[in-house]
This record gives sequence, C-alpha cells and structure tokens, in this order.
Amino acid sequence: MRRSLVIVGAGPRGTGILERIAANAPELYDGSGLDIHLVDPYPPGGGRIWRHDQSPLLWMNSQAQDVTMFTDATVEVTGPVRPGPALHEWTGHDGRSFLGRREQSAYLRWVYEKAVAALPEGVVVHHHRRRALRVTGARGARQEVVVEGVEKPLAADLVILAMGHLDAELDDEQAELAAYAERSGLVHLPPDFTADSDLSRLAPGEPVIVRGFGLAFVDLMVLLTEGRGGRHEGDTYHPSGREPVLYVGSRRGVPYHSKIGYDWTGERPPLPRYLGPEEIDGLLARPDGFDFRRDVWPLVEKELGFAHYHRLFTAHPERTRTAWTDFDEKYAACAPGSPELDALVASAVPDPADRLDLTALDHPLSGVRHTSYAALQDGLRGHIADDLARRHDPGHSPDLAVFLGLLSVYGQLVRLGDVGTWWHGFFSYLASGPPGPRLRQLLALSRAGVVRFLGADVRVTAEDGVFRAHSPTLPGHVTEARALVEARLPQPTLARTRDPLLRALHAEGAASTAAGLLAVDPADGRVLDRSGLPHPRRFALGPHTDARGAGAFTRPRTNSPTFRQNDATARAVLDFLRTSTTRGTRRTHAPVQ
Repeated sequence: MRRSLVIVGAGPRGTGILERIAANAPELYDGSGLDIHLVDPYPPGGGRIWRHDQSPLLWMNSQAQDVTMFTDATVEVTGPVRPGPALHEWTGHDGRSFLGRREQSAYLRWVYEKAVAALPEGVVVHHHRRRALRVTGARGARQEVVVEGVEKPLAADLVILAMGHLDAELDDEQAELAAYAERSGLVHLPPDFTADSDLSRLAPGEPVIVRGFGLAFVDLMVLLTEGRGGRHEGDTYHPSGREPVLYVGSRRGVPYHSKIGYDWTGERPPLPRYLGPEEIDGLLARPDGFDFRRDVWPLVEKELGFAHYHRLFTAHPERTRTAWTDFDEKYAACAPGSPELDALVASAVPDPADRLDLTALDHPLSGVRHTSYAALQDGLRGHIADDLARRHDPGHSPDLAVFLGLLSVYGQLVRLGDVGTWWHGFFSYLASGPPGPRLRQLLALSRAGVVRFLGADVRVTAEDGVFRAHSPTLPGHVTEARALVEARLPQPTLARTRDPLLRALHAEGAASTAAGLLAVDPADGRVLDRSGLPHPRRFALGPHTDARGAGAFTRPRTNSPTFRQNDATARAVLDFLRTSTTRGTRRTHAPVQ
C-alpha cells in the first residue's frame, strides 16, 4: 500500500507547500512510493483567486518586484533555501510595474510545474478537479477525504487543508438586507471575490450603493467602467453609457492608501526593536493570556514609531531639532501614547505633518463634517490626491519606513495566532492598498460622476422599497438606490464558511479562535481540537486559520512567515511519512493528472 498525502487547495499556498516538500525531500524522503493528491476544482498554481480565466483588466495589487514564490537568504527555515525568480524576473517586465492577474497565474502555474518536476522519483502528483467535502478517520489511522462526485474516498496518511479564501454565509445584517431585496425586487450582492460576482444585475445609469472601499471595490470599479466599454485618456474618463453610478462609502470613508511609488535608499531601520522574538515569548508566556489592545498594540505602536522617526532623523535631519542618538535614548524611555512621548516628539519634530499619528491614520475623517454634497466630493478628491502625492514623494520616506515596520510586526504577530480582525484591516489599509494608477482612475471617475463618495461610518437601511445610505460626514443627507454591493471578501470563520469540509471538521471537535478561525499548532500547522491537542494527521494553513500570512504573496528578502510556515509543515509531513509504518514499493515518476 503506497503512502498518500492529500492537499485540499491547489492555489498559491498549496503550491508553496509542494515546493517545500520538493526542497526538503532529499533530506527527509526515504525513497518509497508516495501519492500526492491535490483536490481543487480550479487549476493548480493559481487556484480560484489567481486563475487565468478572469478579466484581463484586473491587475495584481503588488509591484512585480514584490512578488516571489521562492525562498532566499533572509528566510529562517530549517530546510534548504531554493532561490528562484521573482515575478518581474520571470516575466521580463519592469519591477515597478503592476502586472495583470493572468500573468501572475502563468507564473504560479510555472512554479507549480517546477515543484512537481523537482519531486523525487516515486512521488506521483494527481490533480482532482473537484471539491473536497469531508475528512474522516481516527487519529491513529489513515484518513479518508470524500470528494464531490466520486464514490470512493481518497485514502490519506496525512491531509493538508490549504483552501485559501472561502465563501461564507451572510451575517445577520446582510441576511436581513438580502431578504428585503428578495421581497422588494432589489439587488443585493453579498461579500464575494469580485471576479465571481454577477455584476450583470447592476443596470446602466442606475445608482448602486457600495459598502467597502478596499481592493474589492477597486476590482468592482474597473469591471463596471472599463469592463463595460469606458476608457481612460490621461486624467479624463470617457463613459460608454453602460456604467451604473457607484455611491461608495465605508467605515473610514476613504480608499486604502496608495502603494508607495519610490524605492528605498540609505540606511534601513534596525527592525525589530520593540516587538521582536523576546517580546512575543513574553506575551505567549503570560499565564492569563494577552489582550491585543492592552498588551500588544502598545508594542506595535512603539515599533512603528521607531521605524518612522529613525528614517526621519537619519534621512531628513533638517526637519528635526535634535540628534538622532538623543531622541532615540529618550524615545526608548517613553511609554507609547504617553504625554512624555507626545512632548518629546513635539519638541524634536516641529512640523506636525512629520509626526506619526496612527489613530489619525485609522480615522481620517474623524470629526470631518461637510455642509453640502459638492463639498464632500471635493473633500474626498482632495484627500485622495494628497495621498497620491505623498506616497510618490521620497521626501515622505518615513512612510516607507512604517511600511517596513508593518512587515516586521506582521512577521512577529503571526506567532500569536488570532489577534482579531482589526489588526488585519489596519495593516491592509496602510500596507496593502491599490496601485497609484488605480487611484488616479478613481479621481477621473469621480470627476465624471460615475463614482460618488458617501463618507465615513456609512449605515445602510432598507425601507420603502429602496436601500438608503447615511453618513455623519454629510449630516442629514440620504442616498437611495435599488442595488447594494458589499464590496469585500467574506470573513473566513468556521461558523459561517460555506465549505462543508471545514464546517464538519468544526462540528466534530476542531477548535476555533475567538475570531472564528481554525486553530492550528503554530509549530507546524497541525489542526487543534478543543482541548488544544494537535491532530497527528491533519494540517491547515491559510486565511481560514490563525496561521495566515501577511498577504497573498511574499516580498523578496523579508523573511516571510509564509515560507517559514510552509517549510515547517512540509518537514513535519515528510518526517511523519518517513517514520510511519506504512510502506510501499518504488514507482517511476508519473505525469500530473
């Protein structure tokens, strides 16, 4: 009987695990037969989100030079480092370009095929273009994976769940709005991967309320404008006449910050400084656990402030009043958010625009009130234009230092597991915003009247046969529409996921975190039960778990936690298979099915 590994999900995470299995196999694989079954209805490499079959108008959200699937010398893994080309090197494009998702799909397919080719003789990869429905089996026995439309389950010594982004049931508010829409003949599009939403239900010229101002909105904006025949010429948008009118708002009321449009020069801030392995060890050692806002956020705030001011004092000393060494010493002695820290910064940094205020960044429209609809539109256009100018001006390079600080912080926080949803949203808002050209297109669409801004803290009600949107940014103003789009990805909680495998796993005793994520052992990704015991034969990695990474892909030379997780899981899998009692016969390498 040949040994068998089932990987549910053949997208970037499943591909990354396969690459680490191939890299570690020369050390840990014993040469006997192994079948690796990839179960995913979408093509391996790209999976659902990065499949080739989507609009060519949709871009990656990262510069090509910031996307890699290969380890480098900065990555702290037990297994071997196997360097490979980043996206721009593989495609031959300029590193600062934002490539289409189809090009990324081709890159991921190549990485997948390269990983398969690197597997030892005797390892056979099978791709099943179906959904996995259930995992069963006792802890000490082989598992069985039930596959949709297949009578006989797949037998598996081990199972890795690497499903990526998942669909979810509506929350209570969304369900009420959807039910009202059904009764009243309205359109309600729930949270979804935008490329899969049925946008044909949004009629030309009709108003559409959009909740969400992040990356899902950017995709929506593109597909409903250029995707319907409109075109951009410089800073002007020429409508086709087939566009709906998008009224967009969110909690913050503004889009995510633009990607930074310049390169780093000079000395990097020495990170981590205030939130490193020692601080994480201390948090994990607390007998009563930790609270993110009380115990973790002050360390994050201190770390990001250090990155910001290190860059300001070393690269722009003319905008400071003291020497960096003096400031650094006093900064170390101040508690985050304390009056002493505020006084230190005020005395050493004369221009408030050069000071880091994370609260103001997270609430950009706090206290802002407009007296007319036109003033609100002008105000938001001004905010976006200012953000674009700042994020493309190296004179504001402390912003890039904060970005590096955010990456460092994320790499540390992954060890804490579930730290709640707020942090991930804050990180995305500052560090994972759209390309600058997309925000310039947004400005053009606003001037053309195709996109209109609602403001912050948008509340939507359904009454009198319409949806109504209200925002305190424009008191008393109400926007009515017969269509509502929830422009964001579903929350990947076990309680609300539509994935039958994860729901059954949870019902049968798999643990969930406070935020509803699948709980896994941080050491190697093994699924935990409600007593905290890791399952010996089941692993899980990705956004549905508390071992999620900092983004869809890894930036080169950043010691990515994703690579570290993939390597640890791959080594645990190979070690288990090598030492298990199941033995098979050697078989020559077979092609992917």
